[in-house]
This record gives sequence, structure tokens and C-alpha cells, in this order.
Amino acid sequence: MDMSPFEQWESEIRGYCRAYPTVFSHASNARQVAEDGTSYIDFFGGAGVLNFGHNNPKMKKAMIAFLEADGIAHSLDTYTTTKRDFVTKFHDVILAPRGMDHRMQFMGPTGTNAVEAALKLARLATGRQDVVAFSHGFHGMTLGALAATANEAFRRWAGVPLDHVVRLPNEFAPGGGLASLDAYRAALDDASSGLRPPAAFLVEAVQAEGGVWVHSEEWLRAVERLARDVGALFIVDDIQAGCGRTGSYFSFDGMGLDPDIITLAKGLGGYGTPIAMNLNKPEIDAHWSPGAHTGTFRGQGLSFVAGAVALDYFTDDDLMEEVAAKGARMAERLRALAAAHSERAWEVRGVGMMQGLDVVDGAFAKRVQAESFANGLLIGPCGTDGRVVKLIPPLTTPDDDLAEGLEILERAVARVAEGGA
Repeated sequence: MDMSPFEQWESEIRGYCRAYPTVFSHASNARQVAEDGTSYIDFFGGAGVLNFGHNNPKMKKAMIAFLEADGIAHSLDTYTTTKRDFVTKFHDVILAPRGMDHRMQFMGPTGTNAVEAALKLARLATGRQDVVAFSHGFHGMTLGALAATANEAFRRWAGVPLDHVVRLPNEFAPGGGLASLDAYRAALDDASSGLRPPAAFLVEAVQAEGGVWVHSEEWLRAVERLARDVGALFIVDDIQAGCGRTGSYFSFDGMGLDPDIITLAKGLGGYGTPIAMNLNKPEIDAHWSPGAHTGTFRGQGLSFVAGAVALDYFTDDDLMEEVAAKGARMAERLRALAAAHSERAWEVRGVGMMQGLDVVDGAFAKRVQAESFANGLLIGPCGTDGRVVKLIPPLTTPDDDLAEGLEILERAVARVAEGGA
């Protein structure tokens, strides 16, 4: 396989290709195939984008029909029939059944664009500057979102101070939990603490990139209550954990939460084409003026078409029941793997089809990734020093591929643990 054009002419910043040193040629559902014919089971899923698999046939059919009909592929924020179809269907399938009246805001097509818009709107709506974000959180790579991101490996590339963020420990970090929230509340109540009330609390119900930390309903409700009490907005970043990944459309479904803003991207477009959208409460959204936050690719027609088809998966409970069952199988296999190496104090964390095995050692996890790749499985470490082996396969992964992928992972872990890789 000829990788020389990439190595000669592409930027040094390329990353995933170094972990997957091959040239992929085509893909279907939970498998990618290299140009030499090697088939790989994909437990990485485009970093959480491909919830409905590679080249989902229903979405592909709809996209081909859209292209053949000369549909509007690029529209800025003008009205189009495809955008109307998506907005109407999202309201009817996702918002209305939950009693939500949030407005849909489209911006630049990636998650970091969604976070930037949410932070800007929170500051505009409250007249405040600081935002509370949490340890292990990941919110994007542009400067505002990067300021809220905790990982120093990402932050150090900014080149400028990353200001106006107050960092609190997540529920599971040292000094975290309800006591930390109570302490911050007390400090805000103290006129001599030197702290200003924040514009917003930005939190992931499930911290994906940060190490698969699944926050409890009790803790999340406490964060929301604190936000309300101090006049701040409550923002949930559901970019990677949303769109069905955890077994319900939103990762916080059923918790009684009422976010002011919800950020979505990744799986929203269904097929892998780019789109991001924020859900803003009407009274918060009213602070925007026309054109106050723009973006050239706010109206991606192919994403509206495929994203509308993706919503069909949420008109009944079939897929979400499958996600719960497959997620339980994944967790069971990972727990057995951890138990087989109990002397290493590994931990399994996750919900639905987002599961992580914390192997404590980033170098160990990287070797597991390499050994898995060598045997036909794509995975991606995450968390502090890359110490968590994260599994985020398509929600539509066939049972046989899921079982085979887990077997490859088990063999890879055993081989690395024995010092053979």
C-alpha cells in the first residue's frame, strides 16, 4: 500500500493514521476494509460519529436521491425543503415527546463550533464572563471550547492564555462529588471569596474523551440546581454521548434535567457528514440577534437528508433496546477481562454502547490498540495519558462482529499483559 503521498505532503499533525497504518478503501456498517483486502471491525466509529454504521443503506439511498434531484447541498441559513424536513422531524420525534420547546441553532459543522456558540450565548444572556467546567471534560479544540477542555496535552498547543473558565473536579475526581459543589456554592455566597458568579456550568453527563466517566443523576441534578441558584445557565455537552449512544437519544434522558442549552454534533448527521446543532431554550435564544453567530456551513443539505433518516431509529424502541443489550454484553466481557487481571486494579466504566476499560497505564493501552489493529480491530484509547481503552462501535453493529471484536480485544489484552506485544 502506498502511504508515501500522505507522508510526503500531508501535515505532521495527522494522528489517527499513525495508530492505523493502512489505507482504507471502503466500509460497511461496523467494518472498514483496507485496499489490500484486510477487513477491520470498527469499535472506534469515527470517534463517535458513525452511530448508525458506515454507509448506512437507508441514508445512502436518500442521499443519492437528493443528489440526483439537484437538492440544495449548501444553503448558509436560508430555508430549504430538506432543512424543513429535518427541523420538523427532529421536533416531532425528539423534542415534542419530551415536552421540550428548545430552538434549533445551526452553526459551523463540528462539535467545537457548537460549544463556542453555547459559551457565547451564555455570556450574552447573563452578562457574565466565567464558565464552570469540570476536570476530565473535553469540549473541543478551538480556543473557547479548549479553555473549557481539561486535558493539558490539548491545552498546551493553544499558544495563548485560556481564560474565563473555573475548573471544578468532576464527580469522581479527588475532591469531587457533592461536597465540592457545596464548597463552590459557599464561596460564591462569600463576598470576600474573590469569585464572580459564572455565566454557565458546562458538563457532559458522560465524559467520553475524558475517560468514560458516567456522572450520576444525583450529581448532575446538584450541578443544575447550583446553576439555577446562582443565576447561571446549565449546558449539557452531548456531542459524543448523545444521539442514542447510551441507550436513549440524550445521555441524560430520564434524569429530570432541563438544560438551557444542549450541544449536539457527531452522530446527528447519521451518515458521517458534518453537522452541529444547539438546542436553546426560547428565552435564552432570544438574546441572539440575526447573524450574531454565523458559519458558512450551517446548511449542509446531505447532513439534513441523512440526519432525518437517522431519526427513524427513534420512532420506536427497537434500536435502543438493542443498544442496551449489546452494551450489557460489552460491559460483561470487559468486567471478566478486568477480573482475569485483578492484580492490576483495572476498572470498567460505561453506559450503553460506550464502554471503557481503564488499564491504569497509557503505554499499556497504546500497545493494546496496536495489537488489536494487527489482528483486525480498531479501538481508540482516551482519558488521562490515554489509559482507558474505549469501545464505541456503531449502534447497528451485528452480533457476530461485536462478538468477534470483543474476542480480538481479549486476546490483545492477554498478549500485552504477558509481555508479548
